[in-house]
Amino acid sequence: MNIDVSVIIVSYQTADLIGPCLASVLSQREVTTEVFVVDNASTDGSAAVVAAGFPAVHLTANEENRGFGAANNQVLPRCRGRHILFLNPDTVLQEGCLAAAAAHMDGHPELGLAGLRILNPDGSDQESVSYRYLSERYTTGELAELPGEIAAVLGAAMIASRSAVDAIGGFDEDFFLYGEDEDLCLRLRRRGLQIGYIPAARVLHHHGQSERRSTPTEVWRKKFRAEWLFYRKHYRPETIARIRRAARWKINWRLLSLTLCRPFHVRQDQVREKLNKYKIMKEELRKSPLES
Repeated sequence: MNIDVSVIIVSYQTADLIGPCLASVLSQREVTTEVFVVDNASTDGSAAVVAAGFPAVHLTANEENRGFGAANNQVLPRCRGRHILFLNPDTVLQEGCLAAAAAHMDGHPELGLAGLRILNPDGSDQESVSYRYLSERYTTGELAELPGEIAAVLGAAMIASRSAVDAIGGFDEDFFLYGEDEDLCLRLRRRGLQIGYIPAARVLHHHGQSERRSTPTEVWRKKFRAEWLFYRKHYRPETIARIRRAARWKINWRLLSLTLCRPFHVRQDQVREKLNKYKIMKEELRKSPLES
């Protein structure tokens, strides 16, 4: 049997969301699909929800949280579809989504990967397309002459050519969470492929649900580490040095201004969160060998 789209969903602590997500995927009748769920050691019964309610889904229940990229890579060798849809469990595919996505990829062989149209729960568009990479204004030629205009798309719902993903070896597992979507897009573009966007393929997204149990401090630390991993992997040492100088100046300025203005703020909780954010950034910047 020929498979149009292999769908991979990495779940973590989303037992209340994975059901509607899978139901929306399995209702897409216009294309042939196979569905994989990799549960990263959830403690809320996510894997049990899949096993009990969706016997047709290929379930892998990890004993530890391996991270987003590694979990996707686990099942990539088992995928038979000519396209791979990487999908978050806090999403719901709208009618005709997979058919539109597959048709777009079939009609645009220059694309290695494309983002679907991400919608907020109220139906408004969620920002999901980037035309520049992180701190790209500081680069010194390492991003020159990349094909296409789109730099990256949001990893919540993106469809890729199976052959293109195989050619670059899937996700870089050094990215535990955050940054892996930008990294994947950049690596595909460096192989001469473009990144696309499919407005006809609509997906409802309940943003950030897998991180509901994480504190803001934990989330900021993960994002900051992923950002600098991206720099170390893709940017020249002189570029990283410029980014670091700019980051240090911004962090120190924000810490000073927030501290001085704190007595005059009505929302002390917001000021406290911002101060914690920049303190974490300063700590990470100081302790990591970021130029290496």
